[in-house]
Amino acid sequence: MLRALDLIDKGIGAVLRPVLFFLMAALIVAISLQVGSRLFFRALGWTEEVSRFLVIWITFLGASLAWHQHRHIAVGALVDALPIGYARLVRIAACVVVIGFMVALVKVGLDYMGTQGRQRSAALRLSMGRVYTVIPLSAALMAWFALSDLLRLLVGGKVPMQGGAGQ
Repeated sequence: MLRALDLIDKGIGAVLRPVLFFLMAALIVAISLQVGSRLFFRALGWTEEVSRFLVIWITFLGASLAWHQHRHIAVGALVDALPIGYARLVRIAACVVVIGFMVALVKVGLDYMGTQGRQRSAALRLSMGRVYTVIPLSAALMAWFALSDLLRLLVGGKVPMQGGAGQ
């Protein structure tokens, strides 16, 4: 079971990294076009909108990748001070809370997509529902990673602490 979890987690991470790289490269191009067009020509209005949407996607997908790599900020002093059995229980409880929050965020994100789906962006006329698709997508990814960590904890596998500790 742990081997299957590892394969799925690595597969998701292998997709997220190049997607984020592409989004960052696109952001650099959009911002460079924006600055260059303002300096030398007439400002391109769509570049500001594209940049804003790219930042939204990079933020949410980057948070998912950070969870995958156990790089989210964490204060582990309390957990580290506990005996191993209690520390494991606290980590299990934290995973359950995160899963609950992320499942709720998936639902809220889907509702928000539906509400905003009728609205169009000013310059590109994109459906805002498409822009906000990243909310339930990234919440589902983080819920999966938390579930994966929870299953590892339950079967006695090693799970690195958030914040990069133990790596």
